[in-house]
Amino acid sequence: MDIKTGKDYAQMLLSIGAVSIRGEDALFTWASGIKSPIYCDNRLVIGYPDIRKSIAKGIAQKMTADFGTAFDLVAATATAGIPHGAWVSDILEKPMVYVRSSQKEHGKGNQIEGPYKAGQRVLLVEDLLSTGGSSLKCVEALEAEGLEVLKIYGIFNYGFESMKARLAERGMPYETLTDYPTLLELLRDQGKLTREEAERLALFSENPRIFTED
Repeated sequence: MDIKTGKDYAQMLLSIGAVSIRGEDALFTWASGIKSPIYCDNRLVIGYPDIRKSIAKGIAQKMTADFGTAFDLVAATATAGIPHGAWVSDILEKPMVYVRSSQKEHGKGNQIEGPYKAGQRVLLVEDLLSTGGSSLKCVEALEAEGLEVLKIYGIFNYGFESMKARLAERGMPYETLTDYPTLLELLRDQGKLTREEAERLALFSENPRIFTED
């Protein structure tokens, strides 16, 4: 079985520009106003068949290692998680649903799309975990319908301490294929960051506003 490491997945994301790193002199500005050394756009993954297959396979392998076949559904977050959830559910031959951030205001008003039954055990697929807030909203929507969410899986997370605390407080385990600390380590290995630069940029995980001017 081909088992890839976090650095392998980090390199994949770097190679297609899904993840970019900048130094303190050229930070990205997020919509929230946060000045960030990292920009992540996992939507680009869908345009690269080999990479998207590797990512779907990696998530499926983690699910199987954790639960075998002892779950009923793969759920995905709308919209970015949907393609990855579909590919994973196809590999595992499991049914799939997807979860909107809120109920539709027309039609049946569904927040969850796809067939499901109360009592089913669910694994949730995200493309990116940042604060954990959107993931937990999806968990709550699934639980409100009587579904049991066992774990959240994703491609990438920023390693925010606040996210870890938020999910831990909720008792919700999570796992991603790679993360921001792994990415920094890879760039240091490749000589693209000095040790001092990597250590400085690593502070972003502890405090996302560390580079944001007051």
